[in-house]
Amino acid sequence: MNEILTGTYLAQGDWACAEGAIAAGCRFFAAYPITPATEIMERMAVRLPQVGGDFVQFEDEIASMAAVVGASYTGAKAMTATSGPGLSLMAENVGLALMTEAPCVVVDIMRGGPSTGQPTMAAQGDLMQARWLTHGDYEMIALAPASVQEMFDLTIEAFNLAERYRLPVLLLADALIGQMYERLVIPEADQVRVENRKKPTVGPSDYLPFQVDDSLVPAMACFGEGYHFYVTGLTHDESGYPDMSPQGQGRLVTRLCAKVRERAGEIIRLDMYHLEDAEVAVVAYGMVARSARRAVDLARERGLRAGLLRLVTVWPFPTRFLDGLSHRLKALLVPEMNCGQLVHEVRGAARGCSVHSLPKPGPIPHSAEEIMEAMEGIEI
Repeated sequence: MNEILTGTYLAQGDWACAEGAIAAGCRFFAAYPITPATEIMERMAVRLPQVGGDFVQFEDEIASMAAVVGASYTGAKAMTATSGPGLSLMAENVGLALMTEAPCVVVDIMRGGPSTGQPTMAAQGDLMQARWLTHGDYEMIALAPASVQEMFDLTIEAFNLAERYRLPVLLLADALIGQMYERLVIPEADQVRVENRKKPTVGPSDYLPFQVDDSLVPAMACFGEGYHFYVTGLTHDESGYPDMSPQGQGRLVTRLCAKVRERAGEIIRLDMYHLEDAEVAVVAYGMVARSARRAVDLARERGLRAGLLRLVTVWPFPTRFLDGLSHRLKALLVPEMNCGQLVHEVRGAARGCSVHSLPKPGPIPHSAEEIMEAMEGIEI
């Protein structure tokens, strides 16, 4: 069976995510069933044996994430998928992936919370969890698809970013995107851009597992390739052995942050709509951004110069871009399916105009009319 199922489909978002993972080269998947992400697991259970990969259902999300980290160190492209409660359980081992620089992908199909919340209902309440998932100093990369097609495309991009920067990358989709059906086009294999981690150029006797060049990303040997090295979640030096000195901590965590911060401009992806002449702009992501795009059209039909900034990359946050944009606008509106999370980041970045919140804590997303009326109600 072909590894990439080239063709045009009426597909579910979760299904598209699984196929994107296969196309990106994912050959190990570990998870525990949880609504509304279970369809990803079910699809991977079918597809991975067909392409020579491995699927394991573990006893819980803690073990699943631990297995993903271990699989990454064997050289496999590895992924897990969950929802908010499961992501909470994965937090410590996501931190292990960050500290050991194990490239992998974590998919979070967001549902209502906290606690068990609304298992079958959509929300966008995990935005800050995606940024501050675990303890300590680190940077996260999180992508937010707004369509079934992007569930496929951004899963591939998540793997590419994980391999390039050696860290866990989150795919952050609300349940509506994960479980809706839309047109999906899967391209030919030679049209899919796939990146792989940087491998050592020195032999085992000269290899230091956490030695870096100007990229700040170390080359990664894998277990079973003849390289013998130490990997620990403790603060460590270039050799991988623990270093409890203040200098060791400073060097390591500064680099872990810098490898993302210094390349934020290369990582961040934004979708801009009618921003060139806008007076009022909406900042949104996921399903809400779809309503916002229609709201912009409705507002412009009524004479309001409106625009949309859709966050494709939610972390790292586009602080510099928003600051510059805000000085060309009179107001920003932030609709989101929670009690107000993204708006705090927008307010901190956009110093040139007023920022207005439009919270709606799920499970029903904002309508285009609600967003349009909120824009019209802003005094400019």
